[in-house]
Amino acid sequence: MIEVRGLTKRYGDRLAVDDLTFTVQPGTVTGFLGPNGAGKSTTMRLILGLDAPTLGSVTVNGRPHREHTAPLREVGALLDARSAHPGRSAYLHLLALARSAGIHRSRVDEVIDAVGLRPVARDRAGGFSLGMSQRLGIATALLGDPRTVVLDEPLNGLDTDGIRWLRSLLQGLAADGRTVFVSSHLMNEMALTADHLVVIGRGRLIADTSVAEFVAGAGAGRDAVRVRTTDPETLAALLRGPEVSITRHPDATLIVTGLTTDQIGRAAGTAGITLLELTAQPVSLEDAFVDVTREAVEFTGGKP
Repeated sequence: MIEVRGLTKRYGDRLAVDDLTFTVQPGTVTGFLGPNGAGKSTTMRLILGLDAPTLGSVTVNGRPHREHTAPLREVGALLDARSAHPGRSAYLHLLALARSAGIHRSRVDEVIDAVGLRPVARDRAGGFSLGMSQRLGIATALLGDPRTVVLDEPLNGLDTDGIRWLRSLLQGLAADGRTVFVSSHLMNEMALTADHLVVIGRGRLIADTSVAEFVAGAGAGRDAVRVRTTDPETLAALLRGPEVSITRHPDATLIVTGLTTDQIGRAAGTAGITLLELTAQPVSLEDAFVDVTREAVEFTGGKP
């Protein structure tokens, strides 16, 4: 379990983390979301004792990270996929860490096989692709068979097979009763992987809730319906109202918000309008995230 209480971190005049309070429970995958510059990486560094908080506290499995006598067995972490010495092989990188922590060398072989690096285990880490480096970083996090796993953007660089593998791995760790805390900018994947979300913006807590509740709350009344019909103009005129928004695409498809599929279907049936398609399009995690963090975005791009 990770318990964050009133956590605050200043770097000079910059407030990176602002009075954060949340708990990451064991037995679930908790996604850590926020725009660029929101303070996610700083928060993870504070959790792992790599930075000292200005105010507040954070404990992992009941203690500050620095007080654990066998930290690799308590917390496994990935903050930088390129942290391994480039001249050292994956095997020797893991073996050195295992020896420093009193972990049997057989565990090195176990995690190498678990992350799929056996064919390149004796290759230098400096020649690894980003995806291979991510796998090595995840192997490092798992080396001590820890009760808590903290991963910062572990999906970056993974191919489709790698993403599916990591999703299964994280969910398996949670099912085993471990605490899993993972950040990512890939909203579609977080929707498939995480059960719970902690969302921050400009260092402050925005949401601490389940994925389903987060999407439902942000998207209340905003679900869209895709409609194809033989008479889009007549149907659009029939459906328009003060709480209804209708967008017509070039292929004559209508995207309607403010009405349910049942309401649209009944209206079309009463008017004798033939429907070719009537598909609900619920608000996605990405849509909900953009809406909820809109005021907390620090870095925005202009039009090209």
